Amino acid sequence: MEAESQASAIIPLALPKGAEKFCELCQREARLQCSKCRVTFYCAAEHQQADWVGIHKRICQLLVPIRALPLRSLQQTSHTETQIKKLIEICRLVAQSKLSEGKHQEALPAAQLCLRCSIDVHGPNTVQLVPAYLLLAEANMGEKQAQNDFLSQAEWAVLKSPKCGLTIHHQLHRSLGRLHVATGDLDTAFYDFANDIYFATEEYGLDSTVTSRGYFLMADVFTKQGKIPTVRSLYSEVARIWHSHLTRLLETHIQTGVCFDQTCTHALDEMLRTMLEFEQKDTRKDPARIAVVAHCLAMLSFLGGDFLKVITSSLFALKVTVLVNGSKITKKKKKVLLTRLYNTETPINKLQLFL
Repeated sequence: MEAESQASAIIPLALPKGAEKFCELCQREARLQCSKCRVTFYCAAEHQQADWVGIHKRICQLLVPIRALPLRSLQQTSHTETQIKKLIEICRLVAQSKLSEGKHQEALPAAQLCLRCSIDVHGPNTVQLVPAYLLLAEANMGEKQAQNDFLSQAEWAVLKSPKCGLTIHHQLHRSLGRLHVATGDLDTAFYDFANDIYFATEEYGLDSTVTSRGYFLMADVFTKQGKIPTVRSLYSEVARIWHSHLTRLLETHIQTGVCFDQTCTHALDEMLRTMLEFEQKDTRKDPARIAVVAHCLAMLSFLGGDFLKVITSSLFALKVTVLVNGSKITKKKKKVLLTRLYNTETPINKLQLFL
C-alpha cells in the first residue's frame, strides 16, 4: 500500500547512546521511520499506515525543519515557533474534518499531534491546550474512560483560567453534554447544552449556525425524554437558521462563484436528515416544516456538487410545497421538470428552478 511504501527499517542498537526513537502514535520503541522525512518513527507498519492516512501525508516535509533542530533551538527560534503554530492549525483542521465525516479513528493522529505541538508552544496545563483535548475527546467517542480523561483535563484547564474566551466555554460544555448523553445522564447533559447555547449566543448570536448545533443537541435530549413539542420547536428553529444561511451561501455562489467550505458538510447532512425523519414520522406532520428541511438538503447538495441528490431533494421539496398550497403535482409536471433539469446547460440552473 502507499502508506507502507513510505517506511524503512531502523536498527535501535545502531543509534547513538541516548538517541532512542519512539513511535509517533503509542510512544513504544520504534522499528520503522518515514523514508521521506526521516524524522518520524513508528513501532510497526500498522501505526505508520494509520499516521500516514490520519495526518502525516499532509505534513511530512513540514516536520523536517522542526524536528531536525534540538529542543533548545525550538524554544529560542521565533520562526520555528511560527512553523509549529502552523502545524497545530493544520492538525486541528484535519482532525475536525475527519470527525465531521464520522472518521474518529482517522482523526486520532492529527488530534494527538495537535496536543503535543500545543504543549511545545504553550507548555503543559494551559488553557491553549483545551481545543486539542476536545478533539481527542471526540476522536475517542465510544472509549468512555479516555473521553472522560481528556474532558476532565480540558475542564480543569478552563477552571484555572476563568478569563478564557467564550468559544472555549461553549466548546467544552458541548463536549461534556455529548459525553453525558452517551452515559445516559440526561439532566447533566441538559445543563451542559444550556451553557453551550448561552456561551455560543454571547459569542456568535442567537441566529448563528454555531448556536443552532446546540439547539439540535438539546433537542436530542428532549427526544429521549419524550418531550416532543419542545423538539418540534427546537428543530423548527434549527431549520430556519440553516435555510437562511444556505440561501445566502447559494446566492453568493451564484453571483461570485465562491466555493462552499465543505468541512462540515457530512455532519450538516446527517443533522438535516435526522430532522427530516423526525418531521415525517411526527404525528402532527407539518408539510411546511418538511419542505423547509428538504429545501435545505437540496441547497446543501448543490453547494457540495452532488447534483443527483439536488434533483431528488428538490423534487421532494417541491412536492411537499405544492401540498402546502393545497394542489397536487402531476406525473406530467414532474416529467417536464426532470426534462428541464437534464437539458439545462449550467448546473446553477438546475437548482434555480426550485428556488
